[in-house]
Amino acid sequence: MSSHETDAELLAEGDLVADYLEELLDIADLDGDIENSIKDGRAFIAIDTESERLVGKEGEVLDALQELSRLVVMTETGHRSRLMVDVAGYRDRRRAELLVMAKDAIAAVQESGEPVRLAPLNAYERKIVHDEVAAAGLVSESEGEPPARRVVVRKQ
Repeated sequence: MSSHETDAELLAEGDLVADYLEELLDIADLDGDIENSIKDGRAFIAIDTESERLVGKEGEVLDALQELSRLVVMTETGHRSRLMVDVAGYRDRRRAELLVMAKDAIAAVQESGEPVRLAPLNAYERKIVHDEVAAAGLVSESEGEPPARRVVVRKQ
């Protein structure tokens, strides 16, 4: 399957995952409403809940939940999914934190001319930082091995 899936295919992926997560919430005895939509050309499942238990420390539980959800799609359809899962608005809050982190690094590099190494981030988080750095006209690259892979920001 190409990466140019139709909206109907993406919503079908989301429906598979929504059913799976609904069962998971029942088993865990957690309250939450599940919304299936499309965001940035990928299926996007949002669990609206008061509980942070499905987010975990630094989003670890959320990332695991997303991987499990992608496995569900793989098992059912035979193709890889780029589906995103969010819980209690964590991803938007985290994105805002990452943009502040990127802007601080950009300002520091512009001021001192010295490279700035950020804390380790996952691939999705690194992409957000790389995009912000590129928009500011600086260069960034990833170094190290996961889970210690980090972004380094420098002048051209």
